[in-house]
Amino acid sequence: MSSQAARRGLAGVAGAALAFPAPASAHGIAQRADLPIPEWLFAWGAALALLISFAALALLWPSPRLEGARERVLLRVPRGLEVLAGVLGLAAFAAVVYSGLAGSQTATANLAPTAVFVIFWVGIPLASVVAGDVFAVINPWRSVARAVSWLVTRFDGVSMPAPLPYPERVGRWPAAVGILLFAWFELVSTSREDPSTLALLALAYAAIMLVGMALYGIDAWTRNADAFAAAFGLFALLAPLRWDSRRLYLRAPLTGAPGMPAGAGSVALVCVVIAATSFDGFSQGSLWTGAGGLAERFANAFGDLGLGREAAVQAAYSAGLIAVVLLIAGLYRAGIAGMRSFGGDGDSTALARRFAHTLVPIALAYVVAHYFSLLLFQGQAVSFLVSDPLGDGSDLFGSAGSTIDYGLISATGIWYVQVAALVIGHVAGLVLAHDRALTTWSDSRTATRSQYWMLAVMIAFTSLGLWLLSAASQ
Repeated sequence: MSSQAARRGLAGVAGAALAFPAPASAHGIAQRADLPIPEWLFAWGAALALLISFAALALLWPSPRLEGARERVLLRVPRGLEVLAGVLGLAAFAAVVYSGLAGSQTATANLAPTAVFVIFWVGIPLASVVAGDVFAVINPWRSVARAVSWLVTRFDGVSMPAPLPYPERVGRWPAAVGILLFAWFELVSTSREDPSTLALLALAYAAIMLVGMALYGIDAWTRNADAFAAAFGLFALLAPLRWDSRRLYLRAPLTGAPGMPAGAGSVALVCVVIAATSFDGFSQGSLWTGAGGLAERFANAFGDLGLGREAAVQAAYSAGLIAVVLLIAGLYRAGIAGMRSFGGDGDSTALARRFAHTLVPIALAYVVAHYFSLLLFQGQAVSFLVSDPLGDGSDLFGSAGSTIDYGLISATGIWYVQVAALVIGHVAGLVLAHDRALTTWSDSRTATRSQYWMLAVMIAFTSLGLWLLSAASQ
């Protein structure tokens, strides 16, 4: 494809991006107040920011800067602190499971749902971007596996049997499937607000992780098949801090992303993380849930096949979730196909894996845009839920009477955070893609031209993110 044709195609994508509906509210928590400038300016501004960033990269970034960037040891952590962190993680897991099984089965009165869907699913990714891979430090099932291995070696005087080699062709597909199943439970299952079901699933997941680590080794299994460890580890790649062997390293932000494992399932994992958040936003909009919307149409279609009403609705939402996963993967694959036309080593699959890390900032942007207000407001509920985790009227820490302060930030402020997250996340994706292109193509001009396609993908993802915010408020 000629550069002139690429520019025409890019112009078409940019035009389509600006034609999306104006974005709106914050994950169903608060309605947006009147904005000081027209809504359409946000869409134009977002696209313009990406275009300016692309031009600046082409002119001012002629050689790779992120690959192999330096880092230095910031501090060393005593083994005792590492053990303490593992114990605290295991204690938190036990408290959540016990609350789910023994406490009130009202979701808002029980600690388990808020702990899992707000603190765990949203809070840990955001903490990982700041402090590095915090889940690796507190991972409860990993802590149990390491403790068992240490005890066996210490008291029996024998080494643990050598683990089976983890199959490379499987790669991170188990983690991708695990995140998809979690998203299905959170967004589709009718049992998602049942604390006891949530607790039982947590126990089942921990058991599967322990068996897998026993068979294939703690590190190999955690890196590839532990869905949450793999997903949270993606966000940690963006952090200025990195934990390794009880050492804390300091590095420039984003420089960890090029080191993302690029084996089988790596692309699927990032796409599923993005899709889970995307479908959460989309499923709140009138296009999906409104009278005569897609959910109703799909449910009626499945009902015509003989499914009961509840099963038909779950089938409709399942189909919607899968469709969004395919949409996200399709957008990325389209960009890769365009880049592939400029040559380079390897096939499209290898190229897709090589650039998969460029999607990580987008995943973070979607998490912030859709869940910022949820974490900010519903996260406060932990203060009274930890005092009364079972919902039985206890007041263990004297904070059971605390309430949620919805005045911490205005609805307009939330809106600015959402848009800023989307723009910054996609600009970061462009930076990572440009830097990787310079290592993929020997000619810097060809590398820059190949990124017309990635710019188109970033504009498409930005447009999708803005549209999802709009859909969630309709």
